[in-house]
Amino acid sequence: MGNYLIIGGSSGIGKAIREQLHSQGHTVYATFFKNDSMKSDSNFHYLNVLSETPDLDFLPDTLDGFAYCPGAIDLKPFHRISEEAIMEDFNLQVLGAVRILKLILPKLKASGKGSVVFFSTVAVQTGFPFHAQVSISKGAIEGLARSLAAELAPTIRVNVIAPSLTHTPLAEKLLSSPEKIELNGQRHPMKRIGTPEDLAEASCFLLSDKSSWITGQIIHVDGGMSSLKIG
Repeated sequence: MGNYLIIGGSSGIGKAIREQLHSQGHTVYATFFKNDSMKSDSNFHYLNVLSETPDLDFLPDTLDGFAYCPGAIDLKPFHRISEEAIMEDFNLQVLGAVRILKLILPKLKASGKGSVVFFSTVAVQTGFPFHAQVSISKGAIEGLARSLAAELAPTIRVNVIAPSLTHTPLAEKLLSSPEKIELNGQRHPMKRIGTPEDLAEASCFLLSDKSSWITGQIIHVDGGMSSLKIG
């Protein structure tokens, strides 16, 4: 059994990954930021990824895997996006990931078979209107992951999952009614939107030894949205 760190493990995809790894018998170290109800749960640790000195003293000497799950979905026309908003998004989704990974890199190396999973979006390689802000950050994540996969091989594998719209708290505004859920689902070849469990299944596979020959990949878990065109 292994040791895994899930940043943003209190809700959405991060929560589903944490629950699945835990059910498999692994030791999971999960962090939260806004969900105060987690403070009394010994399985969770408060962490601000934007802090210059994040406290990771709760981690063991060896980590077998790391998933970075914080994110944001702020869809606006390009002319309405401020530079401040772009930097805020970039700090959370890219620099936060970089900061945490730098700190835990020795622990992943100590495992001898560490695995890192980042998250992107189908919009980076497909292109959707009003997705410029999120695509800036997630495009950077994809480039970072490929570079790190080359640099850290063969000791640490690095992969990215690029989902389409998934039913999580982050997507609440886009899925606020049954009609919106149905409409968005019909846009996908698989005729439904994604669930946190869909993404957790792929994530846990990439974190496990079952994917030991996979690194540097952008894996689309998107109901066919990125590659199939339907009538």
